[in-house]
Amino acid sequence: MPLPVYDPAEYPAQLAHKVSQFKRDFAAFDVPEPAVFPSAPLHYRLRAEFRMWHQGERVDYAMFDPAEPKQPIVIEDFPPAAEAISAVMPRLRERLQQSEALKRRLFQVEFLTTLSGELMIVLIYHRPLDEAWEAAARVLATELAVQLIGRSRKQKIVIGRDWLLERFELDGRELSYQQVEGSFTQPNGGVNRQMLGWARAQATDIGGDLLELYCGNGNFTIALAPLFGRVLATEVSKSSVQAAHYNLAVNGVDNVAMVRMSSDEISGALAREREFNRMQGIDLDSYRFTTLFVDPPRSGLDAPTLALAAGFDHILYISCSPQTLQENVAALQATHAVAAAAVFDQFPYTHHLECGLLLTRR
Repeated sequence: MPLPVYDPAEYPAQLAHKVSQFKRDFAAFDVPEPAVFPSAPLHYRLRAEFRMWHQGERVDYAMFDPAEPKQPIVIEDFPPAAEAISAVMPRLRERLQQSEALKRRLFQVEFLTTLSGELMIVLIYHRPLDEAWEAAARVLATELAVQLIGRSRKQKIVIGRDWLLERFELDGRELSYQQVEGSFTQPNGGVNRQMLGWARAQATDIGGDLLELYCGNGNFTIALAPLFGRVLATEVSKSSVQAAHYNLAVNGVDNVAMVRMSSDEISGALAREREFNRMQGIDLDSYRFTTLFVDPPRSGLDAPTLALAAGFDHILYISCSPQTLQENVAALQATHAVAAAAVFDQFPYTHHLECGLLLTRR
């Protein structure tokens, strides 16, 4: 199967088709007309990864069709990639080509950039990295002005730092986010800003306290916290929790308590079914929760979390899977109605669509 054709002229029609499908999927729930947030048609991805294909002395970027996993599709450029990634790709390939220490048994390259222009490159190898590699990598990082990481089995060598600092303006505030290599970050920075703005607009007049599940590095937490009295935010990934603490501090947000717990654990804690050492110092009885914010994995909310959600006056739900979102809304239909809807096109030219709903108690 050939790679998709990234044609900006076709993008409006493709997005319209997705929106129509969303409306059909949620027609049974009497969903209001959704707000539609398009992507830039090109150069929208802040993350990209490629296999490196070796033919004789030559090395190229390659992608693979899952139907033919042994047949590489060699690429010269990747139009969805952010401009910083697109600009560095040929320069990196040229320097890899010139250096045996850098290209030998190089398996994969990963790129991460930010709206503010920082750039990280991760080189992944099927061999141990030695002093010759590190010397060549330091020269490469300086020439390309990037943070550079080399990885192989049980090895991680960092040239510079293993995180980037994202900065952008939102509703008159400049927000800053530490993005750690290997941790989840939103792939489409422009659409992410639109998601944050929409979520803030829904929460503006609610007040009270907020419970947030699956908070990651605090992407939504930082944006939403000023709209609530207090926030209790949960996340299971240790690196994301560490980044979230950094982000709260660098943004001067002081009304958020972070706990490293899963959604079913916090559900049990709030139901007073079990006590957790990780909740020491947090007085759950002092919170006056009005709103639950969730941005779950593709599998959606599990049964304990749905039971927890049913007790909230407002549920602000961001979903990367319309199918599981439908299932969760159906489970909550007896207690909640959909008050607002949005679609966010994180992944143009694919069938994927990010959705947002505000559910309010009937």
